[in-house]
Amino acid sequence: LTPLLLDRAAFPRNKPCGGGVSTRAFVRFPWLREALAGIDSHDVARLHLEGPGGAVLALAVGAASTVEIDRVNILQATFLAMTRALARLPLRPDHALIDGNRLPRNLPCPATALVDGDALSVSIAAASILAKVVRDRAMTRLAMRYPGFGWTTNAGYGTEEHTQALARLGPTRHHRLSFAPCAQFVLSY
Repeated sequence: LTPLLLDRAAFPRNKPCGGGVSTRAFVRFPWLREALAGIDSHDVARLHLEGPGGAVLALAVGAASTVEIDRVNILQATFLAMTRALARLPLRPDHALIDGNRLPRNLPCPATALVDGDALSVSIAAASILAKVVRDRAMTRLAMRYPGFGWTTNAGYGTEEHTQALARLGPTRHHRLSFAPCAQFVLSY
């Protein structure tokens, strides 16, 4: 088998205060490198990895809720989501590539952490794109249930629009209450 790719979405340091964390795990064909050449995971909104015969052998989703993020911190919640994605894969990979400088414990295969992994590995870049697409879709669904936060455009990041909505509407159960700017509004409600 080719390497498993586990990735947390490679978002900027300005982490979102709304929505959970999403990870993807997949086992890929080697020719995926050519198919994704030149794609920047931070700029691509949608990517379909199915071509003639399909590029992906197996795909699994792992997530951690905002409650879990607030309880154990974002790093541990991301590791939890990675472990869940890996457990849901129908194939056991030979190796995992992880974007970041730390590895989750007790993975069932060897793993390598790569700082700026989405710039160094096409596999991590592909997982970053998939994780972003899935998270953006989740935020769009939440925007329908909680109008007023601008989640279709800000994806839960602490933009001026989102911060003003928090002041006006208060946080929802889908906000990361341990994150600024959400934390300041928790004390006032």
